[in-house]
Amino acid sequence: ERRGLLKGEVGRGTFVRAAGSGPVPSLHDVEERTDIIDLSMNYPVNTDADAMLAAGLRKIAARPGVGRLLEYLPCRGRSDHRAAGAVWLRRFGIEAEPAEIVVTAGGQNAITSVLANLAGPGDIVLTESVTYPGVKLAAALLRFELVGLDMDEQGILPDAFDRACRGGRARALFCMPTLQNPSGAHMPVARRREIAALARRHGVKIVEDDIYGFLVQDAPAPLVSHAPELGFYIASLSKAIAPGLRVGFVASPPEFAAPIANVVRTTTFMAPPVLVDLACQWISDGTSERLAAQYRAEAMIRQDMARTMLAGLNYAANPAAYHLWLELPEHWAAAHFAAEARQRGVIVTPAEVFAVTSPAPRAIRLCLSAARSQGELRRALAIIADLARQLPDHSPAIV
Repeated sequence: ERRGLLKGEVGRGTFVRAAGSGPVPSLHDVEERTDIIDLSMNYPVNTDADAMLAAGLRKIAARPGVGRLLEYLPCRGRSDHRAAGAVWLRRFGIEAEPAEIVVTAGGQNAITSVLANLAGPGDIVLTESVTYPGVKLAAALLRFELVGLDMDEQGILPDAFDRACRGGRARALFCMPTLQNPSGAHMPVARRREIAALARRHGVKIVEDDIYGFLVQDAPAPLVSHAPELGFYIASLSKAIAPGLRVGFVASPPEFAAPIANVVRTTTFMAPPVLVDLACQWISDGTSERLAAQYRAEAMIRQDMARTMLAGLNYAANPAAYHLWLELPEHWAAAHFAAEARQRGVIVTPAEVFAVTSPAPRAIRLCLSAARSQGELRRALAIIADLARQLPDHSPAIV
């Protein structure tokens, strides 16, 4: 299976993959190719990146004492960096003091650092039935069990959450109430209040990843705001500014700030000071707000394009999201579709990558924001729409 030769499906059997339908490559497998359109990574295209980065670094270089950024800094982050993080979180409705904030080396480091303090071997962390793959990596590293919950277009179903908590082993709920990755589910206020009330009743911590919250204007208050004593709020700048910054912020109950910082110290020692300083400068001077507005407007244009070009196909998306979740016709398995799409020059991500429960949905994620231009996205969507309406070229053989 690792080599892409076989594929097992629960209840059906084990199949030989069609010729040329090996594993979907990562971004690094195709970075030297110019004939591939990669829609597998969720990140914004910034056409001003060269000038923006050069100007930002010049400002940092001109400040007195800039060499301090090459020294060891506190593992939870310098006080002025944590203050900038508090400003960033405030725009999403999180009122946290700098002392309650830990600066991390991106969202993945934040997720791992939080969950390492909440769950270990034998414990259960609950999440959506399809979730961000980095949480699956954290579960494998920390050796806790990840249990997926049934969901609808509004996110986790309260009844499913309530049932899963009754066993007593659930220590935390990891979720993305706003523009969930990959399903696009968006949780309204009433559902957030209900989930928070259930978490309080069962004593289950809430880990909220709000990495896409900046894309939604007038978004509901964060889920953790309805149960702040249980809440761990994670925000990263990977999608709002640039993925290469590797800067994230965690707001937690005060007693957890030091333990989370200790895991940051154990895993990365500290977030990279130069990048954190650059990110905080962009928060302070308004660059982050300008980029957020720019990315939001571009995302809406691309969703409109997808709405037209994928007409007649079944998919879920928010008008401002970077991605969409395309449900495939019955004759397509997600992994087979992804392999065929790659043969035609488009990389997408099959549902198996995100699935916590089995069998995985018959769906793929399309990252509209990753295309280098609207013209490139239009070509990719035409290929995907055409392929989805066709029958597979090869039928898998049972062994």
